[in-house]
Amino acid sequence: MAGSDATPAPPEADVVDAFSELVQSVRRPPAPDKDFGGPVVQRRSISEQVATRILGMIKSGNLRPGDKLPTEAQMSVAFGISRPPLREALKALTIMGVLESRQGGRYTITDLSPSRLVAPFNVMLSVADYDVAEHFECRSLVDIEIIRMCTARATAEMRQRIMKLAVDGRAFHNDPVAFRLLDYEFHQALNDGAANGMLSTLAQGLYDVGLDVRRVASAVPGVIEKSVRQHVQIAEAIAAKDESAAVAAMRRHLEHVRDSTLQSMADMR
Repeated sequence: MAGSDATPAPPEADVVDAFSELVQSVRRPPAPDKDFGGPVVQRRSISEQVATRILGMIKSGNLRPGDKLPTEAQMSVAFGISRPPLREALKALTIMGVLESRQGGRYTITDLSPSRLVAPFNVMLSVADYDVAEHFECRSLVDIEIIRMCTARATAEMRQRIMKLAVDGRAFHNDPVAFRLLDYEFHQALNDGAANGMLSTLAQGLYDVGLDVRRVASAVPGVIEKSVRQHVQIAEAIAAKDESAAVAAMRRHLEHVRDSTLQSMADMR
């Protein structure tokens, strides 16, 4: 049969092709903005662009668990960038657990767990890039659906835990650090009650955005006390299986967190 003697492609051929596509996507000049007439302003750093592109290719399947990336030297030459931003990108992906550093300067793709795929929310965003309005639009979409599901699906044991965490917050009006720990557990309990792992992961990723600013906000007198009251209202509505009341209470809570975050950002300037 013709072609029967053809040499099979090396096992890393797919990785090389995927990497070539990745390089081109990072080096490709930005498309012109039709309304402005000039190039689109690139707000993200080169390291963030590289990390995001690698993560995107892992999600799409172009890079798979077990695949090896080229060496740092090869990637630096291919991307046309210096080692520092490349290493910053690789370090971020390694911290997230998406890449594993191996001896000899090669990085290997690990796994595609949902928590790792949404980790860029927390790793990549800095206060300078943080858009409060965008963030809370996203949180509203996800967290409101979490509340609907939690109200309908949470077990009696989950409802009790949500209520206990809400009420226990009353002991931490003057202890921002302790309250932040409890607040994390309260929102995670809501996520667990929704019984949807993917949506829960998205909600947690969005919760983690802007934490540096919210640490400042939680120290402002009255902020924690209001949050605790709202937690109790949410918990009471969930305990009563009253979806409309639970959704309304969560909306008020998100608006409070958004507004206190905006005020803290203004005070930090």
